Amino acid sequence: MAAKKVIAICQSGGEFVTNKDGSLSYNGGEAYAIDVDQQTQLSDFKLEVAEMFNCSIDTMSIKYFLPDNKKTLITISKDKDLKRMVKFLGESVTVDIFIMTEEAVPRNQSIMPASRSSRTTVSEAVVPAVAPVDAVVDMTHAIDKVDMDMANYTHSDNAPVISNDDKHQKAAQQWENTITGVDQRFNSFNEFREALHKYSIAHGFAYKYKKNDSHRVTVKCKSQGCPWRIYASRLSTTQLICIKKMHTTHTCEGAIVKAGYRATRGWVGTIIKEKLKVSPNYKPKDIADDIKREYGIQLNYSQAWRAKEIAREQLQGSYKEAYSQLPFFCEKIKETNPGSFATFETKEDSSFHRLFISFHAAISGFQQGCRPLLFLDSTPLNSKYQGMLLTATAADGDDGVFPVAFAVVDAETDDNWSWFLLELKSAVSTAQPITFVADFQKGLKKSLAEIFDNGYHSYCLRYLTEKLNKDLKGQFSHEARRFMINDFYAAAYASRLETFQRCTENIKGISPEAYNWVIQSEPDHWSNAFFGGARYSHMASNFGQLFYNWVSEANDLPITQMVDVLRGKMMELIYKRRVDSGQWITKLTPSKEEKLQKDTSTARSLQVLLSHGSTFEVRGESIDIVDIDHWDCSCKDWQLSGLPCCHAIAVFEWIGRNPYDYCSRYFTVESYRLTYAESIHPVPNVDRPVKIESTQVGMIVTPPPTKRPPGRPKMKQAGSIETIKRQLQCSKCKGLGHNKKTCKDF
Repeated sequence: MAAKKVIAICQSGGEFVTNKDGSLSYNGGEAYAIDVDQQTQLSDFKLEVAEMFNCSIDTMSIKYFLPDNKKTLITISKDKDLKRMVKFLGESVTVDIFIMTEEAVPRNQSIMPASRSSRTTVSEAVVPAVAPVDAVVDMTHAIDKVDMDMANYTHSDNAPVISNDDKHQKAAQQWENTITGVDQRFNSFNEFREALHKYSIAHGFAYKYKKNDSHRVTVKCKSQGCPWRIYASRLSTTQLICIKKMHTTHTCEGAIVKAGYRATRGWVGTIIKEKLKVSPNYKPKDIADDIKREYGIQLNYSQAWRAKEIAREQLQGSYKEAYSQLPFFCEKIKETNPGSFATFETKEDSSFHRLFISFHAAISGFQQGCRPLLFLDSTPLNSKYQGMLLTATAADGDDGVFPVAFAVVDAETDDNWSWFLLELKSAVSTAQPITFVADFQKGLKKSLAEIFDNGYHSYCLRYLTEKLNKDLKGQFSHEARRFMINDFYAAAYASRLETFQRCTENIKGISPEAYNWVIQSEPDHWSNAFFGGARYSHMASNFGQLFYNWVSEANDLPITQMVDVLRGKMMELIYKRRVDSGQWITKLTPSKEEKLQKDTSTARSLQVLLSHGSTFEVRGESIDIVDIDHWDCSCKDWQLSGLPCCHAIAVFEWIGRNPYDYCSRYFTVESYRLTYAESIHPVPNVDRPVKIESTQVGMIVTPPPTKRPPGRPKMKQAGSIETIKRQLQCSKCKGLGHNKKTCKDF
């Protein structure tokens, strides 16, 4: 005999309305039909439904009405429930199925997602077995705000403790009747445990399990000698759970509460989840205050912080599952953004090692319109599994930040930087030499020389100053160090050899040791007087402040969501700058046009004398030599900035030439528009992997072994930092590191 089939009319997006007779009707939304029989697996059914309505399986709840009963919704949470539905339908060939998610919640249903094990919602709220229909409806409304997604009761040494000082008004009002007594029925043991958990909080006592398995549950008051206990087991020939025995009297008088009743962090997480969704900056202190006021539970800061982490993971998805989605995620990036680079590596134990991302629009924009100049830097991630973000950013024609590539790595190591640079070279492959502004430590000095052998490595002046301060710490007074750092910066920006020498001699006057440090730090990698590459006046690697701000907003998200947030930010940035540049009518970008006009005004006060051929002498506060054929001026500003200096502009006006013809092409509006010509496209289904054809499908990716340490995370400051801190100096002996009270010489 052929298996019976029914047509499931799946509906979502509407809302339930309670009629006058207490029955429920479903209005609005959209519907699809699916064939269902006794062999249909719930997982397959959910997957098909999720694809139809474009929703997440994890937040999906499936319900239906029994024939001739429009007052009670039945939940389908396992394969047996689906088979039982087909059996219950009798001769019916169709059944209305209601799909409920966090995004589309019935009006008479809690907006909190259902329990993973029972998928319970308020439509199935705990009611007495003998309660009339009207009472059922009234109670459903009474507990409409109760969250039914509660973790099973557990005992944890690090769990929050309930205070007996408050009246627990909110808990008492909502939960005092979740357990009503003998013959009360539940759809599952999990539903019973959730109701018991709330009941104990409302009545202020703790309990422990004597028996707790798939057939029966016996619970007693945790206080020694207290007679309160409850016994529940499966109702014969059904799947329902029924309370068989209950002793309702307590003799402990709440003493157990003072002794330290425990509530799980997961429970607190479910309580605060909805508020966290509305207020992402919900502070742990405010969480603790709200929980104490509303539920009588005393949390310390650490407990509230961990509860917030649990709630955040419930909202954003599992950090662990995000790593397992990386193969799918990388494939989708390359599928939706052809020409992009998205690759990852794992360690031998399949744990995450590193991920490299570079979108085609970023690669094309860098190659077509940006200067061959890249800034390499890193910033720590505040995620559950920590890690570092390595970045390569460029400067567009208006000196705006243009992210080219980034990588998430488990740690900032020489090997990870080398791997990042190899992937970067594959992505931005160009025969043109690239100038890198980066730290000279962390293995970058060696890796850049080997991988980009025709490039230039400019030592980041910020990191270099930090090292100078660190190496010579404790040897100079505050004033001496301030003068030394100022002279060091002047030496770096000096374009002429004599200026560089004068600045270093000033350092030598303060300390010969500091002078030797400066000379041995390879000035050809950081001083304008010696550097061979083109930095366009950019001296520090932390140029990408805008990108770091994006990272700080998203770095506590699961890895795939964090990357997608960055992708979305880049997509919006490209679109906005493309639209803005469409309104520009000048030949150069706004900031460069402003500089050119300013230098043009200065040039009018200069005197020009012809030397010979294309060489001119320009007199003002100084005498400078300009060679227009070689785009060269003795002041070096033309070569360093890419725009004609005031001396060159004076020559152009004297001989009747156009200064715009002598500007770097990278500063033209045309090049700027080429930078933002390509678009970054959305990557759908970031939080919902599907089966894909790929050699990486079978690859397993697990989280890295490192986890975030306890306490407030230390965030790296991406901007400029204070490099000179005042030291103690004795007013008696003039020595450093102590004051006159602790001086031993007097």
